[in-house]
Amino acid sequence: MRLLPPLLWLMALALIGLSHGVGWGPSLLPPPVHWAGALLFTIGAALTIAAAGQFRNARTNINTFRDPGTLVTTGLFAISRNPMYLGFLLSALGAAILANRAIALVPVAAFFLTTQFHYIPFEERAAERVFGSSWRDYSQRVRRWL
Repeated sequence: MRLLPPLLWLMALALIGLSHGVGWGPSLLPPPVHWAGALLFTIGAALTIAAAGQFRNARTNINTFRDPGTLVTTGLFAISRNPMYLGFLLSALGAAILANRAIALVPVAAFFLTTQFHYIPFEERAAERVFGSSWRDYSQRVRRWL
């Protein structure tokens, strides 16, 4: 079984919540500044949902470990090749800021590293195999994150 990105994100959120609940480590920010994390979480979640909606509208596969069906290059995907991952990352960072514990940044970093060095390269290899020069042109025009 392969760990899908939303599940990894939920695991990161659970660890972030745990770090807040048990009060591990020093605070990140003085209150009430940490409440800005709620806004970042909301923006990230909205970004992920909107990007997933673009995939649904294009009627393409959203599962990381299956071949893509359509190369989506418009809307959010014209700005970032990975707006769903960007949204997951921003929302996890927002949750960590909201939890207001320095240790809460560890699951955020783990999510980023796993995404950057495992999920995205896996998907990019599949996209190049399926879409060829269309993918290469797109990847030259649009950055991986922003």
